[in-house]
Amino acid sequence: MNEHPRPGNQKLKLLYLLKILYEQTDEEHSLNANEIEEKLAEYGISANRKTIYDDVKALEAFGIDVISGRGKKSGYRLVGREFQLAELNLIANAVSSSKFLTEKKTKELLQKIGKLSSSYEGKQIQREVYIPNRPRATNEHIYYCLDAIHKAIAEKKKISFNMFDYDLYKKTVIREGIRVCSPYALTWSEERYYLVAYYDKYDTVSNFRVDRMDNIQILDEAARKKSSGFSLSEHLNSTFSMFSGESEEVRLRFDNSLVNAVIDRFGKEVPIYPQDDEHFDIIVKIKTEQPQPFFGWMFKFGTKVRIVEPEYLKNEYREMLAEVMDNID
Repeated sequence: MNEHPRPGNQKLKLLYLLKILYEQTDEEHSLNANEIEEKLAEYGISANRKTIYDDVKALEAFGIDVISGRGKKSGYRLVGREFQLAELNLIANAVSSSKFLTEKKTKELLQKIGKLSSSYEGKQIQREVYIPNRPRATNEHIYYCLDAIHKAIAEKKKISFNMFDYDLYKKTVIREGIRVCSPYALTWSEERYYLVAYYDKYDTVSNFRVDRMDNIQILDEAARKKSSGFSLSEHLNSTFSMFSGESEEVRLRFDNSLVNAVIDRFGKEVPIYPQDDEHFDIIVKIKTEQPQPFFGWMFKFGTKVRIVEPEYLKNEYREMLAEVMDNID
């Protein structure tokens, strides 16, 4: 049964009208004046065709994109939203496929994303994208870590934290020592969050896996400013894994058929130097202190890529391949 109109509720009529239009109309669904009158009555608000028309005009004057239609789309509908349905689906797909999110948090976020659209479109958005055999996080401590890091970056403060690993019994083992660093940015790599920060201990920019960080504390000490020559994009492009280390220029020679793979990895800005009708070179900065991830990337292209220089890196690649061969039964 509908509530009787209450004087206090009448002052909220515009807000409830906007709520009704926001939740129950979109490009394909409208509400006529009689339907809006009935829905307002459920909130204890009286209305009629004339007052609804005036209220819609007031919303339009405020900048709310409400339009009226005829025929199949007769009535009023809200069409101007912050996000289009395709954009919300894109966000929902990213949430659903992120393995650092727990199942509980994934469902909560999908519900919230759905509320950014009408109830009709929200049902489409809340469809999960299921990825077979995709492991998901089992705890939500990463959200608190991310929140603390964002706050420290905004306040330009240093942070301290512990790092941990898992043992054979899947129990957490805290690494020795407390890390202190100046957080620069958060980045997403290999389906995980990493903190890019200036690490006081080694006096260099380092990367830390956020899901392996614990007990983050924001310190009173001001963070170290980025050096004038530091480039986050260059730092990330030189990184084949998120291990830390110094970068060094490496010249690589590729078969022409791999130009797409090179651009996918290094971006369209990477200079390409044609060598003959079948090969081209690139010169990129790569962290060579721990070259295994880089070697792994090269290996998938077989004989279509080789290291031109430095010579010592070619020798390390040969040694790694020999060790792999020796390890095959």
